[in-house]
Amino acid sequence: MRFAPDRIPEPSPALFDPATPGLRATPVGVGGRQAAWYVHGPGLDNAVLRQYRRGGLIARLSHDHYFWAGAGRTRSFAEFDLMHFMAGRGLPVPRPLAAAYWRSGPVYRAALLTECIPQARALAKMLEASNPQRVAGAIYAMHEAGVWHADLNAFNILIDHTGKVWLIDFDRGRRRTMTSGPRTQNLQRLRRSLVKVAGAAGDRYWLAVNQAYTGLMAA
Repeated sequence: MRFAPDRIPEPSPALFDPATPGLRATPVGVGGRQAAWYVHGPGLDNAVLRQYRRGGLIARLSHDHYFWAGAGRTRSFAEFDLMHFMAGRGLPVPRPLAAAYWRSGPVYRAALLTECIPQARALAKMLEASNPQRVAGAIYAMHEAGVWHADLNAFNILIDHTGKVWLIDFDRGRRRTMTSGPRTQNLQRLRRSLVKVAGAAGDRYWLAVNQAYTGLMAA
């Protein structure tokens, strides 16, 4: 287990079980493959618990087991470490609170606890009320720090009540040299997502994001 000692005074496997009474877990409404909960408790005010679940065809074989390749390469520890690095750089990401895995021979299961961003909504629901320049700025800052997001979509960008932009869900993300190729890949993934959820309005929003991003690159 990895944890933030200033926030998790008594680390325990029970922190990762939504059935634990003290967590008062309630399901997250969207995303998470029905494996994400809002939880509360000592050090966990407004936290999010996510148990890792597979998607796609492979989920038919196993929905929550992954092949073991060492503790540092577990989904939970890798995401915890990446978010810890990003938070330390002042990037707009939730602070990671704790990560755990459970190994069984050649496979393992995993879970992660992160801070919850209060009064925040997904960009997918906030196109008319959010600033594309701020969205571009958050993505640009992430890329400049050398971080690639594996699934930069309209639900993994949050807008809080002050208009601040937050980036979430860094499962399979990684630190790397962010040349034009991976930057474009991230931005095009966001475009497909915005078009899917909002059609032509989503494409217009993305064009504004892309224009602002290009301006930051040229500055």
